[in-house]
Amino acid sequence: MTALPGTRDRTAAEPLRSRAAAAGAAVLTVGAGLGLRAVTEGSVAKYGGDALYTVLILALVVLAAPRLTPRKAAASALALSWAVELLQLSGVPAELSERSLVARLVLGSTFNAPDLFWYAVGAGAGWLVHTALRRCRRR
Repeated sequence: MTALPGTRDRTAAEPLRSRAAAAGAAVLTVGAGLGLRAVTEGSVAKYGGDALYTVLILALVVLAAPRLTPRKAAASALALSWAVELLQLSGVPAELSERSLVARLVLGSTFNAPDLFWYAVGAGAGWLVHTALRRCRRR
């Protein structure tokens, strides 16, 4: 079967473009999280940070697996966010967080049930943006 001229090149470049967009989204998300912490406090900073945590994970999932559908990428990010939160029930993240700032930033330290909801908000927002960007790229 012969492909249309330029079709193969465009299809081969798609994962590269997706990865570049995901890398940019990850950088923007970290910046948004730092900005949120700088200008807000309390619940807005905490729960906004939770949502952005999942958006960052979604961007990293797309960076690693650019051909995943937006739904699968968002579901993977949500599952990982929930797994980290539920791991906090074991006390392992708290112990690791005492020894490492990186562990504290990635794993947190204490379980907080409302975080589960805000991770879902982040996954939903990330899914919407990812879906919209994918549709725009196809046009």
